[in-house]
Order: sequence, then C-alpha cells, then structure tokens
Amino acid sequence: MNRDAAIGIIDSGVGGLTVARAVIDQLPNESIRYIGDTANGPYGPLPISDVRDHALRLLDELAEHGVKALVIACNTASAAMFRDAKERYSDRLGIPVIEVIQPAVRTAVQRTRSKRIGVIGTEGTIKSGAYQDSFVADPEIQVVTAACPRFVEFVEAGVTSGAELFEVANEYLQPLKDARIDTLVLGCTHYPMLSAAIQYVMGPTVTLVSSADATAFEVYQTLLTHDLLRTSTAVPTHSFETTGNDAARFEALAHRFLGLEVGHVEAFPTGTLHLPPLTTEE
Repeated sequence: MNRDAAIGIIDSGVGGLTVARAVIDQLPNESIRYIGDTANGPYGPLPISDVRDHALRLLDELAEHGVKALVIACNTASAAMFRDAKERYSDRLGIPVIEVIQPAVRTAVQRTRSKRIGVIGTEGTIKSGAYQDSFVADPEIQVVTAACPRFVEFVEAGVTSGAELFEVANEYLQPLKDARIDTLVLGCTHYPMLSAAIQYVMGPTVTLVSSADATAFEVYQTLLTHDLLRTSTAVPTHSFETTGNDAARFEALAHRFLGLEVGHVEAFPTGTLHLPPLTTEE
C-alpha cells in the first residue's frame, strides 16, 4: 500500500465535508479525495439496497484510483453497507475502511452523565437501528431517537438559521427535551452545520456529539496501526468531486462549510473541484 496515496472519503452530498474538515485538521500532512454523491443523495429516504449500491459504486471508484484508506462519511451509508465494504475492500484488498457510527457512540458513552442519550438522524439511519444496537453493551443507557429529514434539506440549501429552521428544529427535538437527555448524537454528517441552532433549541446543558472529530481520530489510529501515515514532504492535495451537475453549488457550499481559506477553485466538466492546500496565517 502506498503511504503517500490519498484518503478516500464518500458522502451523499456536502455533509461529509465536516468529516473532511476534521481529517484535514488532525492529519494536515495527508491528501484526501472526497466524492459527494449529489446525483443520488440525500440517502436518508432511499431504500437500503439503493444506498448500498450507490455507496459501493463510489468506494469502487476510489479503490480503483489507489486510495490507501476509505472513509464512509455518511451515517445512512455506514448503517447500510459497512460490513459489505469491510469485506469487499479490507478483507479482499487490504484497504482499511472507517465508518462514522461507532466513533460517535463511543464518544457519547464517555460524555453522558445521566445515561440518557438522544440520537437524531435521517429516516434511513434511525429505521436501521444501527445506533440503538450500538448502545446495547451498556444496559443502563436509555436511547431516544428522532428522524430529522428536513435538516439535510436545509444544509444542502445553505440555510443554517431563520424562523423556518427553528420551527422545524423545535418540532423534531421536543421529544428529546421531554426525555431529559443530557447528550445528543448528531447522527448525520450534515447536522454539525446546524449545531448552533440545535444547541440553542436543546439548551446549554445538553452535550452535542458529532462523529466528525472522533472519526478523524479513528482514521489517524488506523493509518498508524497499518503504517500508512504519509511520509512525503510535498504539499498534500485536497480534491473534491460531485456526481451531479452542480459543481457551482457544491463549490459555494464548500467555501461556506469546509472552513478552508480558498483562493481559487477550479471546476472541471467531471464535477471535480481542486482546492489549494490549507495555509495558516501567522
């Protein structure tokens, strides 16, 4: 396996940029290649079989281009096909695969004080029971879940505040407030982009858990364990690709949400967007 190859990241759209941001922050010497499946996303309302097919197609693309690790930066896809991906890429090809659910669960267990934990996600993620099943190791933990499908719509439209968002958030989150949870897992990688609004509605005593940072640390641990940390002193590259005909919209959202100081973004007919490396002002 080539240590200097990129880390491949997939998502149903722009939500996985939160994971990409965390990976860039924690592993600044690593290159990444990100694919947002905007032609088929969001994945939440889709049948599990469709999610599996779409996500595996993206992972196939990254594997064929020689990435050294694969990150499923989508909760719905992680729930639908992580075992398939592990068998297909890790067991057969030796490419490590990292998903986003288990890192978030471990973090929530560490942070809860009352053992009352809430999980919000897409319809697909909540119906899959993936989070509920992941907490069974501690029978004292009470898990309250809620599907929040419109949150993805707000993020994909670049809307992170406003009366309509707060109205929807209050409706979705009231059952979790009634259950007096003290920890809330943002079980969709889009949701951290709405964390300020979600925190406002839930109140300051509720701890929000995003899987992005925990997943990025798991990527670090995985690369270290497999002796795959990048050794090249050349500047790493960060490339972003969309499957739909929406490169301009994706570019705008990347500027807004990724947090990189982007001097120039070049859009190609394939939908690939190449961002210059992150620079830090002294």
